[in-house]
This record gives sequence, C-alpha cells and structure tokens, in this order.
Amino acid sequence: MIFATSNINKFNEAKEILKNYELTHLQFDYTEIRSDSLEEIARISVRAAYRMCKEAVFVEDTGLFINHLSGFPGTYSGWVQKKIGNAGILKLMEGVEDRTATFDTIIAYMMDKEHVSFVRGKCEGTISLEPRGTNGFDYDSIFVPDGEHQTFAESIELKNKLSHRYNALLEFSKRIPLRT
Repeated sequence: MIFATSNINKFNEAKEILKNYELTHLQFDYTEIRSDSLEEIARISVRAAYRMCKEAVFVEDTGLFINHLSGFPGTYSGWVQKKIGNAGILKLMEGVEDRTATFDTIIAYMMDKEHVSFVRGKCEGTISLEPRGTNGFDYDSIFVPDGEHQTFAESIELKNKLSHRYNALLEFSKRIPLRT
C-alpha cells in the first residue's frame, strides 16, 4: 500500500504503527483545497494521488480542533502551524480555562479508480500551558491526551498507542488487505 504525503513525519509515524505491513512512501507535493471538511480535503487529495500512481493509495488529513477557539485551527492546522506555530496557539489560549481540544484524522483510500473509502481516528485532550517535550512534530508538544499528564512530545510511546493517527491507522489496517 502506498501512503501519499508530503510530510515525512506522518509517513514515519505510520510506518512505526504499521510496522508489520509493507508501506511505501509517495512524496505527494499537492496543493490541497481549502475546506472546513476533512473528508472533502481527503477525498480530493486521494483522487489526485491515485491519478499520480495508479495503484492502491491512501492519504491522511488531520486537524486540531480547539473548543474555546470554535474549532480553530481545525482543517487549517498545517497552515496555522507554519504561520504562528505552537507559540501563537498558546498566545491565543492565554488566560483560557477551557483548554479542551480534539485531534481528528481522516484516512481516505482508493483500491481502484472508482471508490474512495474513509476511516476516522480521534483523540480527545487539552492544550498545555507551555510546550513540553522534544519528540514528535507540530502540535505534539502542546497536546495532552485525556487521562494523561504528558504531551505527545514527552512520550512518543504514548502518542503511538493513543493518538488520532494511531486510531485511524489501526482501523485502516483492519479494513484493507495489507501485505506483511
């Protein structure tokens, strides 16, 4: 199975989570559409990836949805990370008591040129008061999953067993015939 992504960190994380399966990286430098729907973004992206490789392929799109910020940055998480980073998010959250947030991931996959299928993974948590940890990438140093005290960046093992991406990849592995 081919994972089409321009984010090598996502590919490496998927490869670690799906370590018993054959997974190939397709460098996918694609201009993503702007939408408030993870499903719409993933649907259009996976169709473009399939046209490129003409083989079974999947893409993944993730958003960090912060309750106090009405779901922001949501589907714009990658763009926001590049523009204001974790420091900007923490600035927006100064003095805020409700720090609850959800990481939401959609995997869209195509086994043939006609059908797009989806799996979803979520992880509920909170935004920390400051960045903590050096592992992971993007929002990992400010996201604490429910029931835990460490950010994903403080414990990659924690991330790889609780994260939104882990949940989506686990469901994905149950639905498709990956070769071991």
